[in-house]
Amino acid sequence: MPTRIDGSADVSPDAVVGEGSVVWHLAQIREGAHLGEGCVVGRGAYIGPGVRLGRRCKLQNYALVYEPAVLGDGVFIGPAVVLTNDTFPRAVNPDGSLKSAQDWELVGVTIEEGAAVGARAVCVAPVTIGAWSTVAAGAVVTRDVPAHALVAGVPARRVGWVGRAGRPLVAEAGRWRCPATGALYEEAGDTIREIAPS
Repeated sequence: MPTRIDGSADVSPDAVVGEGSVVWHLAQIREGAHLGEGCVVGRGAYIGPGVRLGRRCKLQNYALVYEPAVLGDGVFIGPAVVLTNDTFPRAVNPDGSLKSAQDWELVGVTIEEGAAVGARAVCVAPVTIGAWSTVAAGAVVTRDVPAHALVAGVPARRVGWVGRAGRPLVAEAGRWRCPATGALYEEAGDTIREIAPS
């Protein structure tokens, strides 16, 4: 599949857009951003300078991914999601002068392989969203999310577990089963892990 960039998109010549990626209307990809192969960037989405996306990521319409975010392979970002980058935001310094890039320290959101962030969720940096986890629509993430966790609410809290298919897992004799694939999981510390078939 060839790379396709809509004529209304604003893609910096210093950005790397991986082979087979699609960038839709009015999207903006800033200098130094790097998208892996097969990514989809929706209408009006913003990808900040130096942001890194793995392969086969999907950013839906109007998602805002601010630097220095890092997304693993197969990450889904829903419509109007915001990944922040400033712990203590202010427009001006205490003396009233306008803040410049040198007046604040960038902090980023890291999203690991296969994770999904639902529509209009906000991830407040610095946080890590674990592999194959799901952040529910409208959630506000203020602390790290374990792998395979299903989190919801403001602030987001774990309300269950999900497998690679994204479906909530079903408790079954001290283990967890994916209703879509039948895969079994067991709790391991603050997360779960898939049990290898015997």
